[in-house]
Parts: sequence; C-alpha cells; structure tokens
Amino acid sequence: MFAVVKQAATRIVLPIGTLLVFLIGLGLLLTHQAAHWWPLTVEDGVNREFEAERFEPLTRISGWVSAVANTGWIIAVTAAVAAILWLVLRRWQEPVFLCLAVTAQALVFYFTTKAIDRPRPDVQRLDESPPTSSFPSGHTSAAVALYLGLALLLAGLARHTWLKALCWALVLVPIGVAFSRMYRGMHHPSDVVAAFINGTTCVVVMSRAILDRRVGPWRRSTSLPRPRRTASAPSSGSLRAAG
Repeated sequence: MFAVVKQAATRIVLPIGTLLVFLIGLGLLLTHQAAHWWPLTVEDGVNREFEAERFEPLTRISGWVSAVANTGWIIAVTAAVAAILWLVLRRWQEPVFLCLAVTAQALVFYFTTKAIDRPRPDVQRLDESPPTSSFPSGHTSAAVALYLGLALLLAGLARHTWLKALCWALVLVPIGVAFSRMYRGMHHPSDVVAAFINGTTCVVVMSRAILDRRVGPWRRSTSLPRPRRTASAPSSGSLRAAG
C-alpha cells in the first residue's frame, strides 16, 4: 500500500503540482513584467481582428464549437466514455486515466485563476463572462484533456492504420475550441496557449502513471519463475550415471 501511495505522489501529485506552479509563474509574468514584451503587445490586435472579421454563420458555428467544452458537456462526455470503456474493455486503467486527466486540468485551471487576475480582452464578448480570470482558458484546457486523451486511447485500441489516423482527428476539437474562444472575445491568445500546456501535460502525466503497465500494482512480469527441484526427484545426470 505504501508503494502505491509513493508512486502516486511521485508520478501524479508531484508533476501536477509542478505544472500548477509553472502556470501561476507564467501568469504572473504575463500580467506584470512581460505585459509590454512582444508578442504580448500584439495580443489585443489579434482579438480586435477577430472581432472585425465576425459574420453571422461563423459566429453561430463558433458558439456550437465553444459549447462542446462547456463544463456540463465535458463532465457528461467524460462519464459516458468512461462507462463505455469499462463495459467494453473490462479494465479500469482507461476509464480512470480519462477521468483523472480531465479532473487534473480542472484543478490546475481553478487554482491558477485564483492566483492570476487577468481581465478578458477589451472587445465585445459574445458570451457571458464567468467569474474567473481570463488566464488560462478553461474551455480549451478541458477540451484538450478530454479529446486528446480520448484520441490517445482510441488510437491505441484501433488495429488499422487508417482508423488510428481518424482517431487522432479528435485533436481538431480543442483547436477549434481555442479559436472559437478567441473569436468570441473571451480569451487572449496566450490564454489558450497556456490552456494547451495545461491539458496536454495532464494527459501525458496520467498516461505515464495509469496506462504504463511497466509501473504500478498492475505491472506484469516478463519472466516465468524457474521450477524448483525437489529432493526426491533425481537429476538427469544421476540417472545417466546410474545407467
């Protein structure tokens, strides 16, 4: 039991804690010393460009794409996919991996927004602003953790190359979410970059900690134990000598 706790601390808690400290440090840098550095000085121009290029069909589509990363949708899809994985595979590693990846990014996002008070872009916003900081983008990091994690699982389970490639197409979802959030005036470009760092790191950490069968209590031995020789059974050499 102690070994399992130690591995969880080493392979999950420590790297996720390091990620949290890194993002808070990055957020402080972006909102203070680096606020007047390039390319941060052109971020407002990017958001204004998105605002100037809005037109009705794309605005409607951006709303739909952004909605696939809403908190309720992320929770529902994660729970449903985890249940399906358990019913199909009869293993707990894949469902736990996906749930922990999504949960970890949410925790990192929450505590980062508590530490970093960054206002949203100074443009017309098409969505109601949640009572959280603009840094990082919660929609984007949740989409990365869920859809990148799901792509990783499905590509690993698929047997055909074309099907593996199709599974990896799921990474287009968080990319679309990131552009939608900027298009709708909800986040700066650096907010979504930090969100990709958050979501991707959580997927990698949980993949190494949960899916890697070489570690943890579910690791499998690659060598078989050698049979023990009993005292009553004579060796082949002694039989030849006796003959």
